[in-house]
Amino acid sequence: MMLPRTLQRALPVAVSSQARASYLALYSISHRAPLSQSHTRKSSRFNRSDFSGQGFSSFYEPDQPTRGPLGNTSNVGAGLITPKVLRQHLDQFVVDQDRAKIVLSVAVHEHHLRIQEIKRQHHEQARLEAQAQRRASVYRHPVEGSPKSHFDPSIHDFSSHPQTLPWLSSRADEFPGQQSTVELHSHSDPLPYSEAPAYKPASSTAPDSDSLLDTSERQLQIEKSNVLILGPTGVGKTLMCKTLAKTLGLPISMSDCTTFTQAGYIGDDVESCVARLFSAANYDIDATEHGIIVLDEIDKIAGSKMSYGKDVGGEGVQQALLKIIEGTTVQVQAKPEKSANKPGGMPGGPQPPGPGGNKGEVFNIRTDNILFICTGAFSNLHKIVLDRKSKGSMGFGASIRTSNAHAAADGVMLTGPEAESFKKDSPFFVPPKNDVPNPFGVRQIQREERINVLDHVQPADLQKFGMIPELIGRIPTVCAVAALDEEALVRVLTEPKDSLIRQEEHKSYLRNIELRFTNGALREIARKASRMGTGARGLRHVVDQLLLQAKYETPGSSVKHILVTQDVALLKRAPLYFHRGQSAAFEAAHAQEEERFEEELRSQEDPTIASGTSNFQEYRKASAAGF
Repeated sequence: MMLPRTLQRALPVAVSSQARASYLALYSISHRAPLSQSHTRKSSRFNRSDFSGQGFSSFYEPDQPTRGPLGNTSNVGAGLITPKVLRQHLDQFVVDQDRAKIVLSVAVHEHHLRIQEIKRQHHEQARLEAQAQRRASVYRHPVEGSPKSHFDPSIHDFSSHPQTLPWLSSRADEFPGQQSTVELHSHSDPLPYSEAPAYKPASSTAPDSDSLLDTSERQLQIEKSNVLILGPTGVGKTLMCKTLAKTLGLPISMSDCTTFTQAGYIGDDVESCVARLFSAANYDIDATEHGIIVLDEIDKIAGSKMSYGKDVGGEGVQQALLKIIEGTTVQVQAKPEKSANKPGGMPGGPQPPGPGGNKGEVFNIRTDNILFICTGAFSNLHKIVLDRKSKGSMGFGASIRTSNAHAAADGVMLTGPEAESFKKDSPFFVPPKNDVPNPFGVRQIQREERINVLDHVQPADLQKFGMIPELIGRIPTVCAVAALDEEALVRVLTEPKDSLIRQEEHKSYLRNIELRFTNGALREIARKASRMGTGARGLRHVVDQLLLQAKYETPGSSVKHILVTQDVALLKRAPLYFHRGQSAAFEAAHAQEEERFEEELRSQEDPTIASGTSNFQEYRKASAAGF
């Protein structure tokens, strides 16, 4: 490195390396530009006008309330799910049952909020206990000792040790205003028992009256609201619970109450529902205690008067469910799986307690925070409600119970004049329905307003059915689902994501065959299924019967298109097959069938179209002629 000419002239010829380095350092310091005169180039590319010249709007400190714009936000955390989101998700899989969807969505959302609040309270309690422990440890420090107020010289006798008194008097003024650094103990001569101070326990087991009356520091306890969903079979009760099980992050299990028996009899004990939830939570005790248990077919454990034998699956099972639903400690025995002891087995699974042990570990699980959702068909429960609502009477103008010709096959849904009397006593507000066009192109028929009898169920009706009042009181939320009519069954065929028609079309696609149903065929399939009285479960039976021969003949053949028309659904002809190169004929046949079905619907809505009359005079002549 070349030196400046001024330094070269000033330095002698023979200069050591250390001296040269010192001169260079001094020269660089003396010729360095001051910081105030430095010029920095500002980049306008990253210059934001909204933040220029402004400070921080808020900051975060641990264990301190948040200030700034985020100060009014909830300290529980942002809600991941809302009742509307759950309702929209259920709409993609279940048709109708609007009230049941709302009840389930609200119940699950409140359960989620309740679990978050419980965790927050536990965290707050742990923080306060840790803070109190830190404060208490200050006075029990092994070096600094207790504060000055804890030392009482009056309880010690220093007459036998006069040499300690000058030290004590001088120590009191050694550091005025400061705590004592060393405690004074007389280990050589302990105090007599009679002069020892009275023992006062730190915490007494029996609280005083003031602590019982003071509830200001006691945190609010939110009780859970279990749900009971009742209604006929095949309307979506189990499907809604299964859909929620796949959606929620909380563990959820489904148990069939038909296998429950009393303790000591062959069958499943009621504690098995908690064991299933424990298995669904991957043997996590904390997740299990915050999960959801679905008790399906709970109406099968209703008490019944048996002429012979003993009812081992009725009232006794309900008595066993009382404490589990309300909240108790259940001992669950997790059986070790075969792959648990092998390399690559289930991680986190329970291990046997010893060599050769096959019983597994025993876990204690609390059920206080487990949400219970009970479902059941409750057959003939609507008759009990009708007997209570429509009592027979005598006299002119008296309301008597008559057979409703417009009632459904199961008698649960009512229409006509009798439905109007039930509508006046509705236990909840029913918003007006807006007619939404079907996005799947299936034409909808005007539906008559129907009233669900099970919406008027009261605890007394359930008690007459065979449920004990203690169990009814532990399930405060009761919701009824409605039976599916013909129009609803048509929607079940097409609207859900996993609809039956989509499943059949996809199976045909796997065979490289296109399958298509006309609107008339869908309507006829729904009409046949509604007569079976099994709800949506009857749709699969009807469709399987229609497509059985086609599924047998078309695989491996040249058939590329299958059309199911209304005549095919009426069993008047076989499904229409179209081979390679007949796509245009397939589309034309489908359009022709759709046009014919539309004309049939218009003729049912307007009789003048069917009779060929164009004006009122021709219609009157046709009516007089008997057409």
